[in-house]
Amino acid sequence: MTADASHAGPARTRTRPLAVVTGASSGIGAATVRRLAAEGYDVVAAARRRARLDELAAELESVRAVTLDVTDDASVAALAEDLTDVAVLVNNAGGAFGMDEVATSDVEDWRRMYDVNVLGSVRMVKALLPALQAGSGGHVVVTGSIAGHLAYEKGGGYVAAKHAESALAQTLRLELNGRPVRVSEIAPGMVRTDEFSLVRFDGDQAAADAVYAGVEAPLTAEDIADTIAYVVTRPPHVNIDLLVVKPLAQAAPHKVHRTS
Repeated sequence: MTADASHAGPARTRTRPLAVVTGASSGIGAATVRRLAAEGYDVVAAARRRARLDELAAELESVRAVTLDVTDDASVAALAEDLTDVAVLVNNAGGAFGMDEVATSDVEDWRRMYDVNVLGSVRMVKALLPALQAGSGGHVVVTGSIAGHLAYEKGGGYVAAKHAESALAQTLRLELNGRPVRVSEIAPGMVRTDEFSLVRFDGDQAAADAVYAGVEAPLTAEDIADTIAYVVTRPPHVNIDLLVVKPLAQAAPHKVHRTS
């Protein structure tokens, strides 16, 4: 799949900083698009599901929809082609597939998770780094997970991918030291969105609902968008390396208080 910028409409003359958000068609990505638009950014909302992006663009004048598959080199290159000055890149595209023990897991699930979570971020950084270094500089935000810092049973593939994504952010920060590009990782715990667990359990709604059963107040997509907005709006000399955010009910991936 390649980027389809031709249906995004003409690029607007910008006086506002530009943010690019991947995985923008739902959940944390869509919430981040809305929040950054409210913070004064023009936003390129990028994802595979174009109809949802078009709804966002119709809702918010400062949003431009671009079809993007972060696992496709040509798609990423097409998105980056006309972007010359990017203030913020939010590498949010990702996902979890399966909840099997390592011994019984599907290697293809591991491959898919690594490609979208890790290599997708690598592709975006490589394509947009020149634009992020232009002007007054830019900011790379990686939407990671507490799974990138703590392991849990039956989550091996996702844990491995998110650990790699965290290592990517740390390495990038070292390599860009001295250049005007900040690098931050947001590591959420339990966030209830319409699709994350449903995708992980291959459409099994009952299994997806069980993840949040008895948890009075899991995080929302808007909570994570709020943390992303906080990080990118700090003064230019301030870099927040890592922000871990969990609901009060969650002490660790495997330790969650449930009322029933």
